[in-house]
Amino acid sequence: MAREITFFGHSAFRVTSDADLSIWIDPWLGNPSAPDAPPPEPPDLVLITHAHGDHLGDCAALCRSSDTEVVAIHEVQQYLLGKGLPNVTGMNIGGTYTTKGVTLTMVPALHSSSIQEDDRIICGGAAAGFVIRLEGGTALYHAGDTALFGDMALIGELYRPEVAMIPIGSHYVMGPKEAAHACRLIRPRTAIPMHFGTFPVLTGTVAAFDAALREIAPNVRMTALAPGETLSF
Repeated sequence: MAREITFFGHSAFRVTSDADLSIWIDPWLGNPSAPDAPPPEPPDLVLITHAHGDHLGDCAALCRSSDTEVVAIHEVQQYLLGKGLPNVTGMNIGGTYTTKGVTLTMVPALHSSSIQEDDRIICGGAAAGFVIRLEGGTALYHAGDTALFGDMALIGELYRPEVAMIPIGSHYVMGPKEAAHACRLIRPRTAIPMHFGTFPVLTGTVAAFDAALREIAPNVRMTALAPGETLSF
């Protein structure tokens, strides 16, 4: 099967692995830029980078089957189990977990993480990113919501991701210039911008990211996906 990454707006992606595994990341499928599409078939894996609603998204609705495994940091795991999801695996930053033929490493992100229910804030543990190593050995990196930090160089050195999904929107995450510096540290072959344009406050643009990459990390190719568009890699 072809390996594919499909963008669904904001930070939501579906990865189709070598063995045709369906892996969703931060599945907020009702985001303002999401394509109109029928609800997906139950995924094989769902990865949650942190607890904010624009990343937990439609997890609870998508993951009611025990055949779908959700992977998240421990605090989010406990929250989702309490909501009745049947198959949720918790891990923590620095850990590696192999399931269904793919290997997941939870790596740091610099961001907050919490759940707001009515008038209370529930701790969501730490925000994270994921390195996903597919069955054939190819590694992908979804940075989650994050600021730029120097240890991104270690993520590049240790895991050598071929594709990096990088936030560029600014205000709540890195802006285009910082995202380009992140790519210089990580050294992926391809960078896919995310977390931009969903709301007016997210002012970072694909054009600004592309220009910054050309200056700061010219060996990294930017591939901007429109919501609903797919990259084969």
